[in-house]
Amino acid sequence: MSQTTPYVLVLYYSSYGTTKTLAYAIAQGIEDAGMPARIRTVPTVAPETTASKPAIPDDGDLYCTMDDLKDCSGLALGSPTHFGNMAAPMKYFWDNTVTLWLAGNLQNKPASVFTATGSMHGGQETTLLTMMLPLMHHGMMIVGIPYAEPALNRTNRGGTPYGVSHVSGALHDQPVSADERELAIAQGRRLAITATALAKANFGR
Repeated sequence: MSQTTPYVLVLYYSSYGTTKTLAYAIAQGIEDAGMPARIRTVPTVAPETTASKPAIPDDGDLYCTMDDLKDCSGLALGSPTHFGNMAAPMKYFWDNTVTLWLAGNLQNKPASVFTATGSMHGGQETTLLTMMLPLMHHGMMIVGIPYAEPALNRTNRGGTPYGVSHVSGALHDQPVSADERELAIAQGRRLAITATALAKANFGR
């Protein structure tokens, strides 16, 4: 068991900044519930595999390491929708987590997912559902958003019971709506409360 201070990892990839905005709102909800949030991203990938990104980005959030993921008490995973699925950089990251899977490092930890699309029906739900699959293979417990959250019934843009979402518009210039932000904060809060409860449950492996 890790001896580090418990934290919830908010791991995202963002093409135009809207998924990042949701990530920070989720982090607010996590910290409102009394749990530190650790925000991380992943580097882009390119067809030319001979080039590599520096270990530390020039600006913005740090890249996620395997230790960041292994030691977390819970995870919020976010990616923009690319053809109804998570973006390639995030998929590449998860394809390289086999060592953690073999060790069972993420088993019995809670996880939630979030996404953003340019259009209202641009594949938000398929992206959210398929992002859950590697997490379930790792033995994580999925936390969604219940309809007890008023904004889930009220929203006319993003927001699903599978996880918070955002509709950014064709030019990706639409700000996160009040309802989308409220749902992101609620999702973070619920995830942190769940992480605290599961840590106390002391599951065996």
